[in-house]
Amino acid sequence: MITMRGSRPLYCHSGGGGVCSGGAPAPSLFSPSPNHTARRTQCLSVSTAVPEVSDQPSALPLSLRRRLILLRHAASRLSDRLTKDHDRPLSKAGRNDAISISNKLQQMGWIPELILSSDAARTKETLQIMQENAQGFSEAEVYFMPSFYPIAAMDGQTAEHLQKAICEYSRDEILTVMCMGHNRGWEEAASIFSGAVVELKTCNAALLESKGKSWEEAFAQAGLGGWRLHEVVTP
Repeated sequence: MITMRGSRPLYCHSGGGGVCSGGAPAPSLFSPSPNHTARRTQCLSVSTAVPEVSDQPSALPLSLRRRLILLRHAASRLSDRLTKDHDRPLSKAGRNDAISISNKLQQMGWIPELILSSDAARTKETLQIMQENAQGFSEAEVYFMPSFYPIAAMDGQTAEHLQKAICEYSRDEILTVMCMGHNRGWEEAASIFSGAVVELKTCNAALLESKGKSWEEAFAQAGLGGWRLHEVVTP
């Protein structure tokens, strides 16, 4: 898949052996390059902060604000005997919802600079429609993560997995990251990060905020339950 970052084409394939930025090897979540090893974090501290749910603008300085979008893929067609679950395409309603959610996020100013996405067909198609409909999404760096598909079905593991992926693939200057995947893991991760009960139907996006000079610092300070739930956006 080819996405654009400014006027420069960015070639992005699956994490772990993929390529990005004109053929350079993409970092692997499980075998990070030397430049990424120091950026990984193992800490998942528990915060006792009361979760904050608000649609008011954040008062955090832009240089410290870390914004995380957890987006569940749009609705897909029903399974049949000839199509594996991993390969199911979007339904017509799902395609319309992908257009709607991209418009809403762009109007709100929640445009990711980095997108980490499941490599399932319905998730990749959701992203493709969003990129075609809203220019901001086409300018983000994109990595397709094979691990995002199975991890979403494993109880209690998605939040930690997403934290490790974000800290490995992101950089300090990237302030907004979007992770695209599946339930039940995405709904569970949004709830664990925020400390609130978050429901994510198809093509719903949980908007979370923390603060820190880096993503590692943002996760360490917020811990579990300390991320500010800004809003759950629906198509």
